[in-house]
Amino acid sequence: MNWKILEQRSYTPYSNTPKACIVVGKSGNYYPGVRIENISFPLTIPAIQAACCFCLADGDTPESVLLKDENYLEQLDFWVKEFDLKKEVVTNIENIQFGDAAISLESSQVKNRLIELLNEAITIHSDFPVSALLMTPSGYVSGVNIEVSDWTFGLCAERLAIAKTISYGIESLESMSLHTLKGEFSSPCGACRQVIHEHLPDNEINFFHADGTLSVHYTSDLLPLSFSSTSLTK
Repeated sequence: MNWKILEQRSYTPYSNTPKACIVVGKSGNYYPGVRIENISFPLTIPAIQAACCFCLADGDTPESVLLKDENYLEQLDFWVKEFDLKKEVVTNIENIQFGDAAISLESSQVKNRLIELLNEAITIHSDFPVSALLMTPSGYVSGVNIEVSDWTFGLCAERLAIAKTISYGIESLESMSLHTLKGEFSSPCGACRQVIHEHLPDNEINFFHADGTLSVHYTSDLLPLSFSSTSLTK
């Protein structure tokens, strides 16, 4: 691994400014994060937000952040303060290895795995756990909703799963399944619908509801008349 390879995983078609970082958890595990832009600019996921949320979703606690350049990451100050992170500028990351992001599951196992993942959500504000599994050629990539002291810096399960897939260098997002513990109907929020539409524009989305039922939808139905424009892409 090197910074160029990690930065190349970024999704930055609008700014053409790839960014990356690596968060080190108290466990000693490494968590990569890359910048993931959205055509709705405020929904862009900064690299450090992604990496810290991956770490937290894994039951770990962010302890330090490895940077190519200390001054080029959005949200850096917030996450450093939130977890008292140690900042380290590191030029050589050749010996750093990341864990596997994807797991193998049979389709019949997806629902049970989603239920298990609900226990890993961090919902200090909402008390509303959500889990997601994103199917890729490499297997299923998980996500849970992560909330931190500032509500606006958390990530929903769906966006975390997408960000994790991209940050870990897995290509081709095929379909998504999600589950809620509470409520009458599992359904992505508006922000997640916008991000899902960017990366899975015509794909199947499976909603496992709290009452045990399932409904199947397509992204184009979740966000009709969605905004898109090639003029924004550099």
